[in-house]
Amino acid sequence: MFGFGLEKTRMITPEQALPGRATPIATADTHAITGRPLKASVPEGMQEALFGMGCFWGVERIFWQTPGVWQTMVGYAGGYTPNPTYEEVCSGKTGHNEVVRVIFDPTQISYEGLLQRFWEGHNPTQGMQQGNDRGTQYRSGIYTYSDAQKSAAEASRKVYADRLLAAGHDAVTTEVLDAPEFYFAEDYHQQYLHKNPAGYCGIGGTGVTCPIGLTA
Repeated sequence: MFGFGLEKTRMITPEQALPGRATPIATADTHAITGRPLKASVPEGMQEALFGMGCFWGVERIFWQTPGVWQTMVGYAGGYTPNPTYEEVCSGKTGHNEVVRVIFDPTQISYEGLLQRFWEGHNPTQGMQQGNDRGTQYRSGIYTYSDAQKSAAEASRKVYADRLLAAGHDAVTTEVLDAPEFYFAEDYHQQYLHKNPAGYCGIGGTGVTCPIGLTA
């Protein structure tokens, strides 16, 4: 998960992007922990969320361990190349971010509760990197599916940015955007740290706490 040693920290333009392909790349059929179909529709009454916060192996583990989360999956979003491969994303020539899509039950955990996990689970001040992982695919991002999510995300960014600055950290670089198309990552990336418990995880928080209900 080191971008194959390449440091690609500048976003490309659409004209520079790899062409990709019309056919989705193969992924897992079911979630390795829940056993549910990985491409299942969002059940009635549940909601979805999309986050980028560094290497998606460790990010997915944060969310599958969160009570109230029904399903997680890793993939690519926020760039220009349709149906990219992992190798293409790591080249820095797709513009995509490594992301985790979360399906959650809002009666068990609020969107603000997921935002708390997001902010505390990584360092959102590092720009196009997370720890030793450098490249545009490791940027911090919240990708929202509704106006309510966007408002909550932007409000939480302001509050947490102030807390980080007060603790001596740099300015927050997290992007908040409407959710782009999500492309599933390959089979072996799905629930990677469940399949490989001793596998690499390069993410880590700042130690600055973020309370649930930031937008209240």
